[in-house]
This record gives sequence, structure tokens and C-alpha cells, in this order.
Amino acid sequence: MHSTPQLALVFLCISVLRIRSPCSIVSQAYHFTCLTAGEEYACLALQEKKSNQNTTIPALDGVRGIACLSVVEYHVHYLLSYSFHLPVLLGALGTSILMAGWSGVTLFFVLSGFLLFLPYARHLIFEQPWPSTRTFYLRRAIRILPGYYFALFALIILTHPQYLQWDHLGSLSLFLTFLMDLPSTYQKINGPFWTLAVEWQYYMLLPWLAWGFSRFVKRGTSPRRRFWRIVICLAGMMLWGIGTRYVGGYYTAHPAATFLLPRPLLNAILLVTYGSSGKYLEDFAIGMLCCTIYTFAHNAAHDDKTSVYIRRYSSWLWGAGILLLFFMAGWSAYLTQLNFLAPFIGAHSFLTELGFASGYGLCVTAILFGAPGLKLLFTWQPLRWLGTISYSLYLWHLPILLFFKDNVIALLPFVFLSRYALYWACVALVIIPCSYLLYRFIERPWMQLAHTTRSKKRAYSGGGSVPK
Repeated sequence: MHSTPQLALVFLCISVLRIRSPCSIVSQAYHFTCLTAGEEYACLALQEKKSNQNTTIPALDGVRGIACLSVVEYHVHYLLSYSFHLPVLLGALGTSILMAGWSGVTLFFVLSGFLLFLPYARHLIFEQPWPSTRTFYLRRAIRILPGYYFALFALIILTHPQYLQWDHLGSLSLFLTFLMDLPSTYQKINGPFWTLAVEWQYYMLLPWLAWGFSRFVKRGTSPRRRFWRIVICLAGMMLWGIGTRYVGGYYTAHPAATFLLPRPLLNAILLVTYGSSGKYLEDFAIGMLCCTIYTFAHNAAHDDKTSVYIRRYSSWLWGAGILLLFFMAGWSAYLTQLNFLAPFIGAHSFLTELGFASGYGLCVTAILFGAPGLKLLFTWQPLRWLGTISYSLYLWHLPILLFFKDNVIALLPFVFLSRYALYWACVALVIIPCSYLLYRFIERPWMQLAHTTRSKKRAYSGGGSVPK
């Protein structure tokens, strides 16, 4: 989340080498001192309380940076696969792990579920103020729309001018209304756009999901009971995501099949509940589950068993997450031996997303509750900086890579190492600087406006949480 599969070996080494004695970050200098278990908990709780007040969790900025780098890495190797047979050069296992970089998208969904559910989890468990739905929608629009619309029209003008013609206005309207995950718009104009449709639809749904949860959760008489009621709701959400993915995949693969309903009506239902590849509700639910655990553990009593156990066994969570990600990323290298798993966790199977999301969720939980030594990697400033510009980096990396492939790489000798190095040089010297400029002049002014809106809302309401 991911933590990507291709960096998992490095992370596993870190988890083996890190010191297990309790320690704490003192002040902003990250000075490590030995503490008792109670003192460790108090210091970490104070640190997380400050993070909550600032509505940011620094380590998750680094995780977001890794998620974006994972997707960039996947597209670099995907473009190389047009010219080279990667399993011959990198081996079956290496190719399988590197090509699993697409799961960085899964990590983005898990992070969105975590971060956006935070104020709702605080309300549902501890009865803090309900976040303003109007403010939530406004801030999501301010954060997403400017960068997306700029990228959409710039790419239409530069590479797809036919969308400005009358006979394409219907398709253009689907892009304008965030329906880029329909069969007619899926991976058109810019491959990553379809994931924004999934994100946007989740934004629209989240306040109503939380409201629906509250009808059941508030029957609990204590924070612990409300916590477990949320877990039940999220389990139902995961089952819905897996079920719709299975049904949608089946009927997409069998266009003549139907059940109880006429096929045209069934197709209309599938467009809403499945789209082209699913609505990824199981991914968001995993993130929301991590958020629920995090919220409960950091606001419950310091001796609460849940908090104590999660902190005590965080290294086991990390190891389990890494192993699960390795398995999900590398199993296809042994397809002949594990062929019986293909219907369940193959490239387009209904449990694949759940497997990756679960691995990333375990790793994110371990990062949040683990020792400061584990967090240091994800709070590394360059990685957090990449997380800050990740939206523009995510939107623009593939169009620039494709332009570079057609106009530079195609003119060079057919040598793997030279082309591989040049792709990464393009990422470092062209894509990342351009993404920063887009962040600086397109995204950031609107983010400042969102911050101003949030400050005014808090001043008007006398405080209270609003979604980041």
C-alpha cells in the first residue's frame, strides 16, 4: 500500500534488522531512548494525537509516494515488454513481481479508504462531531477537479483532438462526469483516468455509506461495541465488492448469459455496480478497516487490550503483509504448479484485489503501530515529497512515457539496458520536474483554497473534524 511487491524484499530486510526494544521519538529530532512499555505507549499516543490534530499522518505520505512509484515502475516495464521478452531477461519470478506494480492503484484505494473515513470513524466510535457532507464534497471537488480537467483538455488538444468534434461529444461528456470506467471510455485518452472515476464514485458514496453504518453502529452502548459493529459493516462491504466483481466478471465474459432479468436491463445494472473492472469496494473497505482499528486504538484507554496487542504484534502484521504481497505478486511465475489458483487470484480473478489490498492493509497497520525505526523509511523527506506531488505524477507519467517511447526510444539501438536507463532518466529528469510544476501551479492554489474553506468551517462550527 502498499510496501509494494517489488520493494518488499528491502522492507523484509528492514523488519528483520530493526531493534525490537521499545523506543520513542523525542521531540522533532527523533532521539531514541529506552522506555518502559507504558511510557512508550504514552509517547506514541502523544505523537499520533498531534498528527490527528494536523489531519496528517506523515508516514502515509511516504506510502503514497511508494504507491505512485509502483505504478510508474509498472508502466516502464510494460512499455519495455513491447520490445523485449522480459521473462528471458529478468526471469519468470522477477518479471511477475515487477509487473505487479499495477497494484500501486490498489494501495491508492486502500489509502483513500483510510484517510477519508477518519472523521466518520471518530464520530461512529467516540461520538465526535459528524463531518459536514457539503464541506466534504466541496473539498474533494477542489482537490480533484482542477488537475483532472487540466490534464483531460490538454491531452485532448495534444493527442486526441477528435473528442472536440460533434460526433465525440457524447463520449466527452462521460469524461466530464467521471464515468471513465465504462466500457466505452475505459483506458481511453489516458490509461490512469479510469481509476479517478472509481475514486470519485467512492467519494460520492462515502458519506451515505457512513450514514448507513451509523444506523447500526449507534446501537452499541460502548466504544468497543461500536468498533465491532463497524467491523461487521465493513465485512459486508467487502462481500458486496467481491460478489459484484465475481458476477460482473462472469457476465462480461458471457455476453449472452442472463439471470431472471432481460440482458439489456442486466447490462444497465452492471454498468452501475461493476463498470468495466469493478468498483473496488473491497479495497476501500480494507482501508476503512485499518482506519477503524487506528482510530479505536489511539483514542481508547492506554491499557486497552486491542491497542496493546496490535502494538505488540505489529512486526508479525508487517511480516504477514510482506509475505502475502510476495505471494500475490509472484505466484504466476509458478502457474504450472499452482494452476488451481488461477480462477481465484489470476490476473482478472475476483479475489486478486482482496489479496493485494489485504497485504497492503497489514503493512499500513504495521507502519502506523510499529516501532519508530520502521516509520523512518516512510517519513523520509524525498519520499514524502513524491507523495505530495503524486496526483500530477500519476496523471501525467504515462502520456510522457508514451511520447518518449515513440519519439526517442524508437530511434535508439535495440539494447535493453540503454532503453531501460533512458526510461528512468525520463522519469527523473522530465516527468518528476513536470509533475512538480503542475502541482505547484495547478493543484496547490486550489489546495490552499480548500484549506481556507476548512479553516472557515472550523471557525464557524467551533471546531470539529472534516475530511482531508
